Amino acid sequence: MSTFILGISALYHDAAAVLLQDGVVVAAAQEERFTRIKHDASLPVRSVAWCLDQAGIGIEDVDWLVFYEKPLRKFERILSTAVATFPRSWRAFPRQMHSWLGDKLWLRTRLVQTFGVKADRLLFSEHHLSHAASAFLASPHRKAAVLVADGVGEWATTSLWEGSNAAPFLRPLGEVRWPHSLGLVYSAVTAHLGFAVNEGEYKVMGMAAYGRPIHRAAFDRLARLESDGGFSLDLDYFSWHWHPSKSATPKLEALLGPPRAPGAPFWPRARPGDASEAVIAESQRHADIAASCQAWLEDALLHMAAHAKAQTGADALCLAGGVALNAVANHRLALDGPFEQLWVQPAAGDAGGALGAALWVWHGVLGNPRLGGSFAVDLGPAIARGPTVDLLGDLGFSWTEVDADAPDRATADLLAGRVIGWVEGRAEWGPRALGHRSILADPRGAETAERVNTRIKFREPFRPFAPSVTGAGLGRFRPAPAEAALCAHMLTAVPTDGSLAEDAPAVVHIDGSARLQSVSAAEHPAFAALLERFGQATGLPMLLNTSFNLKGEPPVCTAVDALATFTRSGLDLLYLDGLRIERPPSHLYPPLKAP
Repeated sequence: MSTFILGISALYHDAAAVLLQDGVVVAAAQEERFTRIKHDASLPVRSVAWCLDQAGIGIEDVDWLVFYEKPLRKFERILSTAVATFPRSWRAFPRQMHSWLGDKLWLRTRLVQTFGVKADRLLFSEHHLSHAASAFLASPHRKAAVLVADGVGEWATTSLWEGSNAAPFLRPLGEVRWPHSLGLVYSAVTAHLGFAVNEGEYKVMGMAAYGRPIHRAAFDRLARLESDGGFSLDLDYFSWHWHPSKSATPKLEALLGPPRAPGAPFWPRARPGDASEAVIAESQRHADIAASCQAWLEDALLHMAAHAKAQTGADALCLAGGVALNAVANHRLALDGPFEQLWVQPAAGDAGGALGAALWVWHGVLGNPRLGGSFAVDLGPAIARGPTVDLLGDLGFSWTEVDADAPDRATADLLAGRVIGWVEGRAEWGPRALGHRSILADPRGAETAERVNTRIKFREPFRPFAPSVTGAGLGRFRPAPAEAALCAHMLTAVPTDGSLAEDAPAVVHIDGSARLQSVSAAEHPAFAALLERFGQATGLPMLLNTSFNLKGEPPVCTAVDALATFTRSGLDLLYLDGLRIERPPSHLYPPLKAP
């Protein structure tokens, strides 16, 4: 009889559910894909229901349900911090108590009632242990150093582990504790630059490429790297541990200058376009702050990586936590760090905690040995043909079955300058679009990137796009040897050869880098076939690839999501699992206009 373990993460951001059958992932999805609320933090009721349905079981068949952290320990940290920072914390404390005394503190009862699981089948992992398990236990490595860096778990904000194939599989080596946090410093700068925390960190990373790290020394006043491999912050600059909504004090503004207003224009000198000299100067100042923060983060990670190497002697480093999704920092670790191989689990943020918690139970609690091997990313929902066809008829869409001809037909459309939605197979696990829920375009047009940003996705025009590549096209990139595994999941930004910016300007960022996805035909057969056909026609087996969503929304999951996004955007065509769907008459579903 099979053993089923259901891991869940929730109640902060990126709630998710993962189902293991005898230690193998059979289903994994974030709650946002079902509710359409980006970074949805609520209990993953819909994700759990889908996982159970995917496996053909009921909740009574689940042997263990495991939550990814320990709520009581987190509550202890909140109480201790409130007392330690009183009276400054007087405004934050009532809000925190309202939230925790309302439902979070009684989570065990809530989980039992919500999911119908028996109380004696319920387990709680620890936040950073869940992250570490998601990184190492899902990796192909028999031994590795494991570095977890995020905002905060229960108490830990950064932790170091040694992973091995021998029980207990993960051995803790040290941690940095709240309120000292790499992730929260980066988030504070994200807010200073006018972006939303837990959402805009990617934008800071993209903005940094336009700047110069001329304020790098200022960040040394914020944080000191310690001889034990950790770090400590000057907390006079920060207020996340006592203020209800602000992450920084006026002292940070005095150090970095006035903050950027949300939505302010961004036209640095490196970005051509019409803007006043004052706007250009202010944009360049913001880009320089972003570049300085990014450089500081990379230096801190290198410092910790050197310590991890000295402590473990391992050849591989596994990374987890939200900081592990910083593709530029990952490249720096691969290029200048001491490890021969890097591994990042595709959903490295809090969603991945659901995976790690489930794997911890299978290996750490039940004592099952590790098997190792590759990690699949197509773990989410698929789309059924019959109901989709009925829906298209009801809504008045024109469509054609193309199936095996989809790569040829899509190539012809891309060559004609069309931008397409591409939905194929099961949805990806993690935040990156890897050819299952993607928007695709010909990368050779200089204007393509701005068109997709402003008229299709309605997001900031400085945001970069990823190139998805197969075959000979991989020779146009210059990854470090240590980051080969990261390229498969779009988790590193690598240099390109000198001519790619001319041949494919839409996917090369201003600094000459690209967040590469190396596409394997074994893992993504339909997408690889499309890239090969496009390469045969152009000599460049490469496409611009970005997630199939509009600004402020999660990637599409179902046929309804795909059609809704298609009609509201400036996409030209939709390829939906073998169906080629044309735009409906404009009077029926007029697309949105860029704000």
